Amino acid sequence: MISPIPADKALVVIRGRGRVSALGFNPMPVDAAVSPFTTHATGVPVAAAPLVTEAALAELRRSTPAFRQLDRTVLLALLAARQAATHAGWRALHNQPLIPNQQQSADNLAVSIGSSRGATGRLEEFHAEFLAEGAVSAVASPLTTLGNVASWVAFDAGSTGGTALSHSSTCSSAFQALGNATAWLRAGMATRFLAGGAEAPLTSFTLAQMQAIGIYSPLAAAAWPCRPGAGRPSTFVLGEGAAVFALEKVSRADLATEPPTRPVFLLEGVGFGFEAIGSKTGLSPEGQHFQQAIRQVLGQAGVSPAEVDAVVLHSPGTPAGDAAERAALHAVFGEHLPPLLSNKWLLGHTLGASAALSLDFALHILETQQWPAVPFATDLAVPTLQPIRRILVNAAGFGGNAASALVSVLNK
Repeated sequence: MISPIPADKALVVIRGRGRVSALGFNPMPVDAAVSPFTTHATGVPVAAAPLVTEAALAELRRSTPAFRQLDRTVLLALLAARQAATHAGWRALHNQPLIPNQQQSADNLAVSIGSSRGATGRLEEFHAEFLAEGAVSAVASPLTTLGNVASWVAFDAGSTGGTALSHSSTCSSAFQALGNATAWLRAGMATRFLAGGAEAPLTSFTLAQMQAIGIYSPLAAAAWPCRPGAGRPSTFVLGEGAAVFALEKVSRADLATEPPTRPVFLLEGVGFGFEAIGSKTGLSPEGQHFQQAIRQVLGQAGVSPAEVDAVVLHSPGTPAGDAAERAALHAVFGEHLPPLLSNKWLLGHTLGASAALSLDFALHILETQQWPAVPFATDLAVPTLQPIRRILVNAAGFGGNAASALVSVLNK
């Protein structure tokens, strides 16, 4: 049973959501028996966008002259943000501006987007151009700043007076964006937010960086190469994608007057943790940063561990990282953990977009009460008949940072 939220506490509602990943625009695979991973030109497995997404990206580039120079990360964010705004009823069509009404207008729409690396592809292209020619284009700087992801989403959404925020804290970047959006909404500094994460890291240089750390999966693309919770060897696999959420601050009284046309999702809070350790790619065996983030978000929501029905793990398939997260969960929940879930075996690790795509996965489970069974030995849960009403979602990144979000379905 969901604990009652005090009547005087503002609720942050997820009105709509959009996503793009190796599964295209679907939250779940059309055929869960076929691996969505492919083999990159470098020979390693990756979770790349399928042909349907490539067609949408090409169409988006052609739609506006300014879009032709944008990085793939920005374009993925635009596709997800358009879906979210349309799903929320904020825009009628993808090529139309946001729909104003008496309570909401485009001049109070804000944007908050997280990305670990931002314009990865364009940055590498401009650098190669500089090495080859000794000069660089005048548009190199504005097209490769991290802020250009959020600012283009705001431009495309028709925002005329809201802020455009950008966040980079490696793989928890999307939850930094959602946490900031939640704080702004509760403070009355905005009434609507498009918030999430985007990443297009499938370049040869970025893949080489992950291989240099020694964590990349040795498994073939068709053999489900990303295996959270499966132990050794390390099965980290890079993916690309984006997920964006349409957020509003509302009162319980306002929600009570709305027709029950579809589930009402509450973003109950976003918590953060940090552990100062010497290795920027390491973490403590106890997952101290995870423990801090989980306890903080449970405290924000006024929820006990027993009231959490499932956990969507960060779990990237690295033995040390997977074990530390589970140690943190045992420290908070005790020996009897809620069902452990993950979508990285379907999407790979999308770096700064991963937390947002994990949250989208959680919302799909809350809505359908279903998820596909994992085709390899792991501790991830199989589908259950036990109702799932509240889900904890974890994320963590290099540098000792972690973040956790808590989402639930509201009983009106």
